[in-house]
Amino acid sequence: MSRARQPPLVTGISPNEGISWTKVTIRGENLGTGPTDLIGLTICGHNCLLTAEWMSASKIVCRVGQAKNDKGDIIVTTKSGGRGTSTVSFKLLKPEKIGILDQSAVWVDEMNYYDMRTDRNKGIPPLSLRPANPLGIEIDKGRFPQKDLEALFPGMSADFTSENFSAAWYLIENHSTTSFDQLKTAVVNLKKQANKKNEGSLAYVKGGLSTFFEAQDALSAIHQKLEADGTEKVEGSMTQKLENVLNRASNTADTLFQEVLGRKDKADSTRNALNVLQRFKFLFNLPLNIERNIQKGDYDVVINDYEKAKSLFGKTEVQVFKKYYAEVETRIEDLRELLLDKLLETPSTLHDQKRYIRYLSDLHAPGDPAWQCIGAQHQWILQLMHNCKESYVKEQKGSNPLLHSPMLDLDGDVRPSPIGHLSQTASLKRGSSFQAGRDDAWRYKAPQQVVFVEKLTKLVVSQLPNFWKLWISYVNGSLFSETAEKSGQMERSKKNARQRQNDFKKMIQEVMHSLVKLIRGALLPFSLREGESREYGGWEMKSELSGQWLTHVVQTVRLSSESLTALEIPNDMLQIIQDLILDLRVRCIMVTLQHTAEDIKRLAEKEDWVVDNEGLTSLPSQFEQCIIRSLQSLKTVLDCKPGEASVFQQQRTQEDVCQLSIGIMQVFIDCVEQLSTKPDGDIDTAHLSVDVSSPDMFGSIHEDSSFSSEQRLLIALSNCRYLERHTFLNIAEHFEKHGFQGVEKIIQVSMESLKELDQRLFEMYIEFKADPIVGSLEPGIYAGYFDWKDCLVPAGVRNYLKEALVNIIAVHAEVFTVSKDLVPRVMSRVVEAVSEELSRLMQCVSSFSKNGALQARLEICALRDTVAIYLTPESKSSFKQALEALPQLSSGTDKKLLEELLNKFKSSMHLQLTCFQASSSATMKT
Repeated sequence: MSRARQPPLVTGISPNEGISWTKVTIRGENLGTGPTDLIGLTICGHNCLLTAEWMSASKIVCRVGQAKNDKGDIIVTTKSGGRGTSTVSFKLLKPEKIGILDQSAVWVDEMNYYDMRTDRNKGIPPLSLRPANPLGIEIDKGRFPQKDLEALFPGMSADFTSENFSAAWYLIENHSTTSFDQLKTAVVNLKKQANKKNEGSLAYVKGGLSTFFEAQDALSAIHQKLEADGTEKVEGSMTQKLENVLNRASNTADTLFQEVLGRKDKADSTRNALNVLQRFKFLFNLPLNIERNIQKGDYDVVINDYEKAKSLFGKTEVQVFKKYYAEVETRIEDLRELLLDKLLETPSTLHDQKRYIRYLSDLHAPGDPAWQCIGAQHQWILQLMHNCKESYVKEQKGSNPLLHSPMLDLDGDVRPSPIGHLSQTASLKRGSSFQAGRDDAWRYKAPQQVVFVEKLTKLVVSQLPNFWKLWISYVNGSLFSETAEKSGQMERSKKNARQRQNDFKKMIQEVMHSLVKLIRGALLPFSLREGESREYGGWEMKSELSGQWLTHVVQTVRLSSESLTALEIPNDMLQIIQDLILDLRVRCIMVTLQHTAEDIKRLAEKEDWVVDNEGLTSLPSQFEQCIIRSLQSLKTVLDCKPGEASVFQQQRTQEDVCQLSIGIMQVFIDCVEQLSTKPDGDIDTAHLSVDVSSPDMFGSIHEDSSFSSEQRLLIALSNCRYLERHTFLNIAEHFEKHGFQGVEKIIQVSMESLKELDQRLFEMYIEFKADPIVGSLEPGIYAGYFDWKDCLVPAGVRNYLKEALVNIIAVHAEVFTVSKDLVPRVMSRVVEAVSEELSRLMQCVSSFSKNGALQARLEICALRDTVAIYLTPESKSSFKQALEALPQLSSGTDKKLLEELLNKFKSSMHLQLTCFQASSSATMKT
């Protein structure tokens, strides 16, 4: 049947060598389940169980006894595991004995003659008072190995006080090189010492001879007197006298030696008291030493002294010792209270906390000081966070700028303004209206909420690591790794930590919730519940933070999250911070897009109406650059850090961003429409910033007055054409590049709105230009009471048609000046309008004469051939209907005349009609 436990195994002993009664610490495995389980302990063959003290299954403390062997194993025997083995050994050193009268470089303590086990003084053997050099000659130590001498004289000793004294060993060891003459001298010295002892005894006898003879004479006289008297009376009288003499002698002796004996008793008593004081001065001085060491902060010394006193006098029955030990306990209790107060003080470093916890553990303080410290740190961190919020809210309401609060500068460093990070982010300028010289002033005007978030996150990141490391030390028991007798404490610590895991998890979650809610109260108050606004809010939200500030806040919170993740805090505890970062990112995108729409709305006032070779102003480029800047400022927000989710993961966010993007495009389209349709005096400049309302801007607005409404419409149409073909497509690419969802919908809706605006502006321009030309046809045809039924033979194209062509040419010139790409589109519509009106007029004529029909055909053909390059199916149909309304030419003469007149017209107006000639760049657009 196998044992329940493995046999004991000794793997270490400290120290690994020493003399008898050396205190050693034995370490190993399976060294017993308790003190009662330990049934055997031998070191170098000597049983040390009597002095063994079981500490744990891996540690035993004992004293080495008078072993037989100089080196041997350490064998532990337990009930549960049986006899064990050892991988290490102990070497026993033999101490060199020093006599009481010998000179020595070390103090010979009287404890050498004090039995630690029985608390009784051993009698000092008389032989120990003999001189260290009995031969009286110079000692010359030989170089014979000790082991060889022990082997040569087994069971013997060179110590002349020993019962097994070997003279040969003594001589070899101390006089191996001494000459024979010197040894003779040594013999003479020994004889003298022996004679002195005999003479001393004889001297004692000689000194008492007179007294002896006196006593002898007295006894002889008494004997003779008795013999002479021979009577009982004399015998009785002498006997009485003798008794009286003896009594008087006894009384005299008592009187003579009373004082001497009293002084001797008093001296013995004093000597014993001094001996006790000297021997136990450690205990008697301990209370005062404890107070002094506490004042100096030497708590390690106090603890070591206390442990020593406890092991020596903790169970003493001596009243004096008990009294002084009680004083020690009183001072140790005060020390426990002092250390607990220091442990719970805040702020404090992790090193100090561990130190005080170890001190309290060594002093066996009641309760669990480590857990009390964790709770105090938790409450202190929460209080710091709320104090930080209250301080900044109070400063904000006091309208005093607060960049640093002394209460919150825990590390004592003067932190630069949190705006420093913004030097690498998007500028605070609105468009280009702010001058570079004003950036420095803006950099030091951070909103209170931003400064607060920076300070709050810095506070948590600086305090939480120590809090977390304190818990980890509590869990793994390293808080007690440097203390004595710590195995049991470590096990208890681990057990307590396992029971309190849920409580600590709640502490961390409370800190994380407070951090997140305080930030939400400052930046996202609408995300708090109704009952949480008072505790975590209270900020004066005069205006919402800009996207640049929110971007900076996102970066700050991200850095804090990375710092906390580095502590290996479980992700489920940090998920609430990730949710906050996601909400901040979404809010930053929304606010940035809203502010972008406001910036784009202001582009209307920045239009300078300077047209380039493409017929474009700077407006489309400014619009595109504004969008690009906005998206670039959102790049860090849109990019996902490790562990973060995409801002577009929620359908609602996608829809909101899509609507805001469409709104931005619509704002610009409205801006273009406003510029093209509003008169100069109707431009709203009330909301312009100081820089926008600068003299340069007023100068550009003044110059705009040189443009007519028709010219503005043309410029707007040219811009719309460029927006449709280039700008909107480029913006779509940027949206897709930055991960926007629903880009197709954004561009589709924007294109439809742009096309509607383009069509409205185009119809408006055509109305401005085509209506006067169309309206002049009918009065021109019938000027001078002209009648189709009664007219002369045609001599050429009449002036009304030439005037209409000149007006069309003027339109062509105006459009070509702005954008030649718009010419085909505009000219086609003008020709359609003129041809449609001409066809209507021809169809309204009741009858034509021959000359009238020829005249009408000449004019219709002249107009049609002139604008042939701009004919559309609608205009062609109108010209066809107009010709069909005329009588057909019946003779070749009429046809020839028609042809001659057409050639004459084209020849005479060749210069004017040059603009209607076909070119490679002229394309038809319906």
